[in-house]
Amino acid sequence: MYEKILVLDFGGQYNQLIARRVRDHKVYAEILPYTTDIEEIKKNNYTGIIFTGGPNSVFDMASPHYTKEILSLGIPILGICYGCQLISWMADGVVETAEQSEYGKIELSIKKADSLIFKDIPEKSVVWMSHTDRIKQVPQGFEITASTDACPIAAMENAEKKIYAVQFHPEVTHSEFGSQMLKNFLYEVCKCKGDWEMDSFIDDTVKALREKIGDKKVILGLSGGVDSSVAAGLLSRAVGKQLTCVFVDQGLMRKNEGDFVEKTFTSLFDMNFIRVNCKDIFLEKLKGVTDPEEKRKIIGTEFYKVFWDEIKKQSDKGFFAQGTIYPDCIESGKGDADKIKTHHNKVKMPDDIEFLDVVEPLASLFKDEVRAVGEKLGIPKELVWRQPFPGPGLGVRIIGEITAEKIEILQNADWVLRDEMSKNGYEKNLAQFFCVLPGVSTVGVMGDHRTYDHLVAIRAVTTDDFMTADWAKIPYEILGKVSNRITNEVKHVNRVVYDITSKPPGTVEWE
Repeated sequence: MYEKILVLDFGGQYNQLIARRVRDHKVYAEILPYTTDIEEIKKNNYTGIIFTGGPNSVFDMASPHYTKEILSLGIPILGICYGCQLISWMADGVVETAEQSEYGKIELSIKKADSLIFKDIPEKSVVWMSHTDRIKQVPQGFEITASTDACPIAAMENAEKKIYAVQFHPEVTHSEFGSQMLKNFLYEVCKCKGDWEMDSFIDDTVKALREKIGDKKVILGLSGGVDSSVAAGLLSRAVGKQLTCVFVDQGLMRKNEGDFVEKTFTSLFDMNFIRVNCKDIFLEKLKGVTDPEEKRKIIGTEFYKVFWDEIKKQSDKGFFAQGTIYPDCIESGKGDADKIKTHHNKVKMPDDIEFLDVVEPLASLFKDEVRAVGEKLGIPKELVWRQPFPGPGLGVRIIGEITAEKIEILQNADWVLRDEMSKNGYEKNLAQFFCVLPGVSTVGVMGDHRTYDHLVAIRAVTTDDFMTADWAKIPYEILGKVSNRITNEVKHVNRVVYDITSKPPGTVEWE
């Protein structure tokens, strides 16, 4: 069994990023909310615990707290930002509102050179700060190990109890030696061996799938995206023809994508493949609908209605498989968080359909880990490294009512963009890029005629983790060529604009 690090989530925006950074160092990490009972933590044999940041103040008793007993378990602990302040609070230190808040890149000065957490790190380096409160007085048994000009206690530790705390965020790339600090915690403090490897994951997962499924059938809803594709690959390796993949083509995919998915999976995998074409049904259900959340619900509801209707035709249902990945499974430590958008990764089965159990072979992996598994399985690079594509498809990239004409316009414009980026090789610089049809008509002149046609927006971002993203600085000559091709090759488009909004304040998708 793998070593495990617990990321205890107190509502921090970087909870998944912390876990991902730990896994970068070949140590498995999982996230649990701060509401998790300490008895649950005790029985899981964690090698170390990391407290996340959070937006609250520890001296506000309505904010997330935890029992002080956790500091006495003998398990190494690292507190980050709010987690740092929480450790101080729990150990009877003093936390106060800072006279001067710190945000962004700040120079850190290490005060204890032999601190295990700062091994092989220069005396001065840049870290990423984001805090209003700070520690005024360290608890008994702790010592100050680093400071900044505005934060005298930027890091502290109780080396005897293996409890460490930093006011900054080592998990973000802006912290110059943040990755090394996390590595030091894992290997110098927690004494991890680093046994989290993809090859062993595949072998262990295939073995577990065979043991669980036996000689029964498995049904997987295949979207053609990375997650369901890799899940199909694992299941195919495990049980072969016992797997049936149902592909619902709702007409909201990219140009020629349905045919590509069918060809890929029928040629690559030893499985049964069923394609259901139902574009007209979806268009009828979406007629007149403009609200983005309502569109998502309709697309999701209708997708699974078509899917389940097809499943009912199968005589031996056995197990139901999903391409659920780890971020879909995490319960946030934020409590009653605002709903941003509806996800369709977790599926509720109808009452009149029974399966033996649900199989989720990717439920412990992040997206880039899923891609790594796909490559190990021999799935073609163009499929494994396909860009993220929303579950509702182009339905979230058409603002306003969805019509057959709008779908065709967007498919063609998006195809031009992808074709041009592929030809000039610039796609390797981008994390995601696509076209949006904002539902705006503009005046144009084409030939000798005045036009009043669609505007197309291009969205392209760079990012390491999709939690934050920057708009891509695509050279003007490339943007100019794409614009020229779209307005010349795509009917009913007379204007192209480029979205230069980062995340935050925007999101990657428009809806």
